Amino acid sequence: MAKFNPFYRLDSQHCTAIFDCQGKTPALLYFGKRLSKYTSDIMLSQLATRQEVKCAAVLEAPISLSPLLGEGFTGAPGIELTNESIAWSLGPTLQRVDETNGNGLVFISLDALRGVEVTHHITLDYNHNVLSASTRLTNLGDAALQVNYCAAPSFPLPDNMNNVVSFEGRWSNEFQRQPVDLFLGAFVRENRKGKTSHDVFPGLLMHNDGAGEQFGECFGFHLGWSGNTKLRAELLPEGRRYVQMGELLLPGELTLVKGQTYQSPTLYTSFSEQGFSALSRNFHGFVKANLLSDEQQRKARPVHYNTWEGIYFDHDIETLKQLADKVAPLGVERFVLDDGWFKGRRGDNAGLGDWVVDKEIYPQGLAPIIAHVNHLGMEFGLWFEPEMVNPDSDLYRAHPDWVLSTQNNEQLSFRNQLVLDLTRTEVVEYLYQAINDILCEYPLIKYIKWDMNRDINHAGNFAGKPAIHQQTLALYRLIDRIKSAHPGLEIESCSSGGARVDYGVLAHTDRVWTSDSNDALDRLEIQRGCSFFFPSSVMGAHVGPRECHITGRNISIEMRAAVSLFGHMGIEMDPRELTDHEYNTLKSAIALHQKYRDFIHSADLYRLDSDGLSINFGLINQDKTAALFAYNSVRETPRTAPNKLRFVGLEADTQYTLNLVWPVIFDEYRPSAIAAVNGQTYTGEALMEFGLQMPISFPQTSLIFSLNKCH
Repeated sequence: MAKFNPFYRLDSQHCTAIFDCQGKTPALLYFGKRLSKYTSDIMLSQLATRQEVKCAAVLEAPISLSPLLGEGFTGAPGIELTNESIAWSLGPTLQRVDETNGNGLVFISLDALRGVEVTHHITLDYNHNVLSASTRLTNLGDAALQVNYCAAPSFPLPDNMNNVVSFEGRWSNEFQRQPVDLFLGAFVRENRKGKTSHDVFPGLLMHNDGAGEQFGECFGFHLGWSGNTKLRAELLPEGRRYVQMGELLLPGELTLVKGQTYQSPTLYTSFSEQGFSALSRNFHGFVKANLLSDEQQRKARPVHYNTWEGIYFDHDIETLKQLADKVAPLGVERFVLDDGWFKGRRGDNAGLGDWVVDKEIYPQGLAPIIAHVNHLGMEFGLWFEPEMVNPDSDLYRAHPDWVLSTQNNEQLSFRNQLVLDLTRTEVVEYLYQAINDILCEYPLIKYIKWDMNRDINHAGNFAGKPAIHQQTLALYRLIDRIKSAHPGLEIESCSSGGARVDYGVLAHTDRVWTSDSNDALDRLEIQRGCSFFFPSSVMGAHVGPRECHITGRNISIEMRAAVSLFGHMGIEMDPRELTDHEYNTLKSAIALHQKYRDFIHSADLYRLDSDGLSINFGLINQDKTAALFAYNSVRETPRTAPNKLRFVGLEADTQYTLNLVWPVIFDEYRPSAIAAVNGQTYTGEALMEFGLQMPISFPQTSLIFSLNKCH
């Protein structure tokens, strides 16, 4: 007979997870604030005893790691299977629990009657308080097994978690937070776009009433997957609540024959009793320690120039040299040639799939522009959209059967392009060879912007089966193969902006393009939303044209630069149009970013709760000796003067010197507190409790302050 302990406990610096193995299947008993050694597992189990309620089951079906129909659970099953027999009523029994190196547990359960093994993998990162959880199914029986759904482990929640925050959006307006009060029933968000999508980011926050950036209890959940997803937060009639996330599988998408296995995407979760900013710091630390490569960590994030909003498809060597000559003195360190360099590409209606340099535009290939860029001290990067093909291309004319489609259904028109079927080995081989040939011919290409500009509306592969699951895995493998063949190559995940930003793709890439909108006001909210799960070092943030090409807004160069300065900074415009003032201001901003870059990308983030008039945040190093705080005025105050900026996260009894470091020149119609405080010394207590009176200024003004401990 199987033997294991009734309870298993994992501890991190600030969290405890306890798993209950007394029932037929394992369940999460507790996840939250770290408990002392004096609080035992059995105490919590006894305190959790539930009474039989009237007109209900004597014992409630458990919210196990995979709650099941076979257990009598009437919420959402964590696993849904079908075959020609009784797989639908799966009822495994826990067989073994393995404790792994790295603060982890593996729960192995078996349904011998149905021939199905269910394995749950759990790891709690000690330093960063992030719990990683996944579910694995194995078909041990002779009959084929249809997998309709297999979620990552489900997480019961405390009964004070009454509030949901989801992240929604659209093209050029990603990561918008949407608060909802938890209600009786299920809050469900589903994504069927075939990629992470602009509109349903696979993440949720759950929090108690009144939680804010610096206080309150909250949980964060993120499913690390770049395909279709389903998110669920449910309040059951008896008052229990839980979160469940998994890959959304299309009908008939996944069948397991004997011996085959399905692994769910990993669900990442963390808890904070000190508000949302502390929760984000957990996730940021985890990403840096576990998802990013050592090379990416060691190398300072180079300032980008991207050609897209500067010239679009209007390519020629002399123009590109002019752009390079103009941006190099600004401090730009990487020049990225965007869409329009390959055969037949004069607009978005042709050429995708034909990944050879267009000799009509580049008669000597890319060598002259790469040499010119390198001579100016910049790296060279190149744009690809490998998963797509234009019908007007040599590739499509030769292989019209290489695209995802469904029989007798007309393809929806979407940016003049179709999606290649990565479940075909020959398609992946073609793409690998095409990209590899370019990288071998031009070994000084150090960076790829990997784009994907349409949804997958017709997801059928060459076998007529839904393909999103295999398509996503094939994408990961292709990226890994290219990077392995070209050590040091960095790849950015872009999908019409932020439609493929998740931990799944980030584990294979080095940077994410957060949004196609370079409007500084839009970017403040977009980057704020993204920062709940992603650190600044991976968030591409560019200074766009004077008049934003998407919103038409005209925002000062000072504010555009200040907003971009706090990400992986870049510029994306025609620099030849800059006035002398704009050029010099941008040069100063890049120098300021480079001065503080290591600090920005390593310091702890403290978002401030918003008053609706400004969006403010701080970055503080771990020993609390240095900080940068940004005040971003968005709307004019309805009162005669704006509110104070109350700094957070400082050491109360430490003396700090306060300086305004941006803008270089701050023009005011009358002297304000800025002139009085600049260069002066204040206790952290005074800055946090009393705060600094903000000046009367035009909306769309950004101020950046540095604080340094006095020695």
